[in-house]
Amino acid sequence: MSIEKEDLTIIDPAALAPAATEAKAETVGVTKADMHPVKCFVSAMLAGAFIGFGAMYFCTFLGDTSMAFGIQRIVGGLCFCLGLCLVLCCGAELFTGNVLMACAKASGKISFGDMFRNWIIVWIGNLAGALVAVFIVFMSNLQGMNGGEVGNAFVSVAAGKVSLAPQVLFFKAILCNILVCLAVWIGFSAKTVSDKIVGILLPISAFVACGFEHCVANMFFLPMGFILNGAGFGAVDAVTLSGIGYNLALATLGNIVGGLLVGMAYWFIYHKKQAK
Repeated sequence: MSIEKEDLTIIDPAALAPAATEAKAETVGVTKADMHPVKCFVSAMLAGAFIGFGAMYFCTFLGDTSMAFGIQRIVGGLCFCLGLCLVLCCGAELFTGNVLMACAKASGKISFGDMFRNWIIVWIGNLAGALVAVFIVFMSNLQGMNGGEVGNAFVSVAAGKVSLAPQVLFFKAILCNILVCLAVWIGFSAKTVSDKIVGILLPISAFVACGFEHCVANMFFLPMGFILNGAGFGAVDAVTLSGIGYNLALATLGNIVGGLLVGMAYWFIYHKKQAK
């Protein structure tokens, strides 16, 4: 009597080589461009909320004002990694990562219209998801933890972001998305969840520790700071609607530039022309 053996698929855990990673980035760009607008918007809302959860975790940690500056920045940065871990491992559309769709555009696989349509839908969806997260977190009274110090931390972070000089804000945003897109690029190359998470930790915690500007994270930080500032948290009324608009506009532009630097560099090095 013969015993039938189950057919097992062996998965190679080795990361993709750089050229294969660039090819995957192009394929992912095409998939994103072809996504139904409504599904794209809802997926973007999830990403906005996920990044908001990372920001929430970050500010909860900052609520302990007794810690040394270095410890606050490093451990707080690791806390913030929660957001991109959820985006890459659970699947969601994040504006800053979607700047890498430029690889597919450079290869002629999608049009400028495809790319810009995705960016607009995803940016608005990220904002909507972040605002939903703001409402839920506010209603949970997370800001009241540690005698209100968590709320003060939210306001302090937001006030610092809206008071940056334009050129400083712009270049902080460029540096931010260089690191974010490198983390996403690592995610493209990884084949396991653990590889993705480990690969995310250093670049994302670095941008947070250095105080760089991420437009989607700011979609959570700034409205939360604005609401809490109006509710009496923080020393002064420092967060305004005009300040929020100023920050998001320049952070978005800087994030686009940073993402293009990463995507176009790797496209130039590793892109292979398709045989006719």
